[in-house]
Amino acid sequence: MRKLDSSIKKKPRHRRADVVNTGDDLMTTELQHLTDKVKAGTMTRREFMSKAAALGVSAAVATSFLADAAYAATPVKGGTFKMGVQGGESTNSQDPATWASDVPIAGGFCWGETLAYAGPNGLEPRVAESWEGSSDAKTWRFKVRQGITFSNGAAVTAEDVLATMQRHSNEDSKSGALGIMKGIESMRADGDVFELTLAIGNADLPYLMADYHLIIQPNGGFDDVAAAIGTGLYTLETDEPGVRMTFKKNPNHWAADEMGHYDAVEVIVLNDATARTAALQSGQVDTINRVEPKIAKLLGRAPNIDVRTTSGRGHYVFIAHVDTAPFDNNDLRLALKYALNRQEMVDKILQGFGSVGNDMPINEAYPLFDETIPQRAFDLEKAAEHYKKSGHDGSPIILRVADGAFPGAVDAAALFQQSCEAAGIPLEIKREPNDGYWSEVWNVQPYCASYWGGRPVQDQMYSTAYLSTADWNDTRWKREDFDAMLLEARAELDEGKRKEIYSKMGRLLNEEGGVMVPMFNDFVDAVSSDVQGWETNPSGPQMYWTAFAKTWKA
Repeated sequence: MRKLDSSIKKKPRHRRADVVNTGDDLMTTELQHLTDKVKAGTMTRREFMSKAAALGVSAAVATSFLADAAYAATPVKGGTFKMGVQGGESTNSQDPATWASDVPIAGGFCWGETLAYAGPNGLEPRVAESWEGSSDAKTWRFKVRQGITFSNGAAVTAEDVLATMQRHSNEDSKSGALGIMKGIESMRADGDVFELTLAIGNADLPYLMADYHLIIQPNGGFDDVAAAIGTGLYTLETDEPGVRMTFKKNPNHWAADEMGHYDAVEVIVLNDATARTAALQSGQVDTINRVEPKIAKLLGRAPNIDVRTTSGRGHYVFIAHVDTAPFDNNDLRLALKYALNRQEMVDKILQGFGSVGNDMPINEAYPLFDETIPQRAFDLEKAAEHYKKSGHDGSPIILRVADGAFPGAVDAAALFQQSCEAAGIPLEIKREPNDGYWSEVWNVQPYCASYWGGRPVQDQMYSTAYLSTADWNDTRWKREDFDAMLLEARAELDEGKRKEIYSKMGRLLNEEGGVMVPMFNDFVDAVSSDVQGWETNPSGPQMYWTAFAKTWKA
């Protein structure tokens, strides 16, 4: 692949403008904007030609622009990719078991890989080059990619994969993947194959192995959990928790010629939304996550900046511990659920970049979603009725929130407080600092704002956050009947029957769970127009944290 000289890059654009030669700079700008969409893969050639014709541009001129787009679509090697990321704290660690927010995940995907990766069109092989399951989906064999090494030079073996899975299966690890590891009955290394056997079959098992906590480490990380030694495209150079991480290209990566076009990557912690936006506009970073919906459209009109939106499984939530008073009273939980004005939040907080939630973590983006589950309506009368029925003593109900909980979280909490007040519910907002929120508030305090990026399949979402034994069971939802249904769904290979089971689970959470889901959010990123090769991935923002791996600068 050739590196483009800067003088060569500029000439076609000036030539294209001369060819148009209409004196209409706006037309030239619009054509270039359409060309950029073709480069980014968000517009087809046919769509481009149609829109160019509508602008009054001849087919010859339009074709010349397309030729320029095709030339620029060849990946360019070199440079540094700087990511301005919300979701970093001074307490962040390089131990994958602990990752709970965007910054450690973004950095972790630079230096490490899982067996498989949840790509935009399905699972993509990573440390495992292939996998196969038995007819009953109980036994799964993952063939470890041959010839690959860790960043310390050691060969990757099936024993390393086994040790990684053993560590995340250990209660002491407090791993975020503990819930999805619970169904494993036995594991072993067999030559270059990692094999696991489930107590109950699970057709979705390979997706579970793509969980970002399960980064493959030498000896599973037992020697040093936070050494940041993995098989990633880049190696960690500096780590300043809550500030930044820097990485350099790993020349020995197994796919170094196909991915990882930059010489270096930098992850800069920018928790403040205004600071993130300013950093992108000034060129200090090449891309940012969590663009505030209220400025997304305006930012998208700025020169040299593209706003990328992806709808999917991410959702913003208020979570209550169902085992802690007063939230152990389901009538109180229902009162709060009915007091949520979901459409208002989608309109005012998301500015339309999302959809209403329904007090369950699953939406139509998931396979086997049951669209017949009734949507809970905003109903102040029912909210007041359930609050009265709860027998609550009228003392303040504390909801903890921070700017970093999700974009617009503080404003969303204020809207929630207003509607609760109208129903006679004494909701009080306690604003917490961003630093330490994910270690000292989330999964610790009984009622707080949070977010979930979602998971590729329902089993993984439920196993991570709603299985009784899951370490990330942030609502303390521990129900034997729910656990039994989850295991039953795993074993059921008939999709129709699985859908029925998932429907029962969703309805149960909707009626009795501690999760309150006002909205499913689009992932809204912004990126410099110099960055090419962008693609969307419903699993998460920033191309599900592979923008550093698959993009390049024109």
